[in-house]
Amino acid sequence: MSELQQRVAIIGAGVSGLTQAIALKTKLKFHNFTIFEKGSEVGGVWRANKYPGCSSDVEIHWYSLSTDLYPYWNKSHGLQPEIQAYWIKLSRKYNLYPHIAFNTKVLSAQWDDAKQQYTIVTEDVFSGKRTTSVAHVVISALGILEAPKMPYEIPGVRKFQGASFHSAQWPDSIDLQNKRVAVIGNASSGAQFVPSVSEDPSVDVVNFIRTPTWFNTRPHIPYSDTAKWIFANIPLAMRLHRAWIMFRFVAPLHLPMGDKALLKQRDAMTKYILDNTPDRYHSHMIPDHPPGCKRTGSSAVVKLTGYSLSHFTLHAVADSGFLKSLYRSNVTLNFDGIAEIVENGIITKTGEMLPFDVIVYATGFIGERYPMHVRGSNGATVQGYYDAHGGPTAYLGTAIPDTPNFYLINGPNTGTRASALFIAEVQVAYILQLIEPVLTGSASSFTIKATPTDVYNAKLQEELSRSVHVHCYSWARTKGTDKVFYPFPWPSTVWWWLLRRPNWDHYMAVGAKKWVWARRMKAVKNFLKCSAVLMLLWSYISGSAQRTLWQATTVTCGYLSKFTFRL
Repeated sequence: MSELQQRVAIIGAGVSGLTQAIALKTKLKFHNFTIFEKGSEVGGVWRANKYPGCSSDVEIHWYSLSTDLYPYWNKSHGLQPEIQAYWIKLSRKYNLYPHIAFNTKVLSAQWDDAKQQYTIVTEDVFSGKRTTSVAHVVISALGILEAPKMPYEIPGVRKFQGASFHSAQWPDSIDLQNKRVAVIGNASSGAQFVPSVSEDPSVDVVNFIRTPTWFNTRPHIPYSDTAKWIFANIPLAMRLHRAWIMFRFVAPLHLPMGDKALLKQRDAMTKYILDNTPDRYHSHMIPDHPPGCKRTGSSAVVKLTGYSLSHFTLHAVADSGFLKSLYRSNVTLNFDGIAEIVENGIITKTGEMLPFDVIVYATGFIGERYPMHVRGSNGATVQGYYDAHGGPTAYLGTAIPDTPNFYLINGPNTGTRASALFIAEVQVAYILQLIEPVLTGSASSFTIKATPTDVYNAKLQEELSRSVHVHCYSWARTKGTDKVFYPFPWPSTVWWWLLRRPNWDHYMAVGAKKWVWARRMKAVKNFLKCSAVLMLLWSYISGSAQRTLWQATTVTCGYLSKFTFRL
């Protein structure tokens, strides 16, 4: 492929950015790209999140690249070190390191209509030195959950004199032995590291819970050496295992479920929590909000006791030991609420002063703001578009009006019950189709139109308005209670169908005469092929044709040789 000096910038060397880079090399044979990564290694969330017990929520054989399955995973759910090692290995395999600018933060990307390219300003995170470069395509692989959220609304957060940090910024040097540790929050991250931290009986853990969460069992099942050997040596065994995992996740979302079945599942979750929790916590452990409200998933819209449970997949926080850890003498849950954080501890809303040496914030991420300045055509910006539409908004979670050749991976409303890597791979394949004409010089830019973006998001928000997601305060809603900006309201099979190929009528193309002509010729070629097949079928079926099937084939091939163009 002739690259014609075209250049691609990928922001983020997490799993999505690396997936995009691998696809550029393997699918398009394109090598003129740079990945800007603010960290010092690849992996994204798996580089940043090093807290004890950090693991995948989805079974690891589905949280692997479809082109690079790995037979030697230790358990059904991968732990952070081995997931990080997997992506480092892939980066070496595909020689991605020469393309990566580490310790480099992207400050802005501004589109030049005349030159049909972006000017990108980056900053070295250590020296502060700024550098300017250009790219014809910019792909944002930052995802929704890029910036850790600190609860600055709690008075005194900055007063604490001991060690304090967000779980996504766990220090390598921290030693919790013989420490009194406060954990604020008990969703995904907190539920993973509390059991690991409290294994040491010298560590006294108090977990502050503002809102209880739904838990569902998700044991980490070890793979035997025999299973690993089968995956590595028996053709298709590992891929069939992966397909079975996908089926178990996706198939139930297509089945109708009535009120009684939903209530039965809710009751089962309630029983699971109470059966695995000390009696003293029973009155606090069952949430008031419906299951799935604070977690993403998808299925049909179902009416249930006064509200709708759209995408009621009972997608809850994975319990891989959290509830059992509550029986330990060094673990305490506190539901009193936090009035203030002081120099040496926390004062609860009951007035009790609890001293601590360490505070860990398991308080999630900021999802409603795009973390860098991107300006497209006519002065439009990504954050400005978000603000004008009440929160993060995009066409198929991928493209934004007035921002040519700019694409998001894991953008707004891309959260499903499926593997996030599956969602990213579908987007990557879609983006490749959009950027290939630009990289080959057949077009200068493509920009999604405002009308199809509005129509798509109107349908999406209408579906979400009847869903479980609007019945609680959630990080996935603007300001916690407004627009639902993260869940995708349909099954992941619908996601794949919508992104299987672009609807080119929804895009504006610039400098695309070659591309338009090529599409027309391709349409003629396809039409002639279809006509030839129909002619052969008619000739064979009718029995009235004077020519033999061989003669018909010869004539047809003659027509095709005259009108077929190589594109």
